Amino acid sequence: MILETHRLLMRDFIEADWQAVFAYQSDPLYLRYNDWTQRTQKDVCEFIQMFIDQQKEQPRTKFQLAFVLKEENRLIDNCGIRVNDQEMREANIGYELNTQYWGQGYATEAAQAILKFGFEELGMHRIWSWCVAENVASVRVL
Repeated sequence: MILETHRLLMRDFIEADWQAVFAYQSDPLYLRYNDWTQRTQKDVCEFIQMFIDQQKEQPRTKFQLAFVLKEENRLIDNCGIRVNDQEMREANIGYELNTQYWGQGYATEAAQAILKFGFEELGMHRIWSWCVAENVASVRVL
């Protein structure tokens, strides 16, 4: 699966993505807004494998996509939409971003793209999310 924005290519995860994800998930600034206090290679490989396994589900109800900067071909983010109730056409979104790219509009760009996909392609009626209240930048994205 591939989606595209002005600056981002959004695609399904592959196993080789673990290194880029490990790099940003190990950052103490990133960890400040997460339940995790540390991340290991094994943790991140299992995290990525979960997304790869979800790609095979039929019908597919979870779309967690790697976001790659087009100009650098660098994975900086992941964002996803998960269908909670197909009959009620309800889903939720979530995202995370490499701290080196905070404050540059990438999370907003990613969230807008995944919302468009949810409403236009998946036919959702309602899409919701939540974030840590202290993460003011994430509050602004939502």
